[in-house]
Amino acid sequence: MNRVRGEVSLIINGRAHQLCLTLGALAELETAFGCQSLAELQVRLRSLSAAELVCVLAILLKAGGETAVAARLSDLPVSPAEAARAVAEAFRAALA
Repeated sequence: MNRVRGEVSLIINGRAHQLCLTLGALAELETAFGCQSLAELQVRLRSLSAAELVCVLAILLKAGGETAVAARLSDLPVSPAEAARAVAEAFRAALA
């Protein structure tokens, strides 16, 4: 795991899965939320619904190479608090 690249882990079903905030993931998030800039995306990410958190988490999991987990994320037992923590940690690590 490389925190400088925005890589963090999230435990799902007792196994660590890697999330990564890449430039591609940022672009995908901008598109998913209809944002025209990173500043607009930053504001938008401050108040996510549960469905939107799942979307962000899936994008970051895919960027971390966890495509299979991202595809079935809605069916997995993921703590909302842990998911939000991992997403915030990925942004802090990559944008610090």
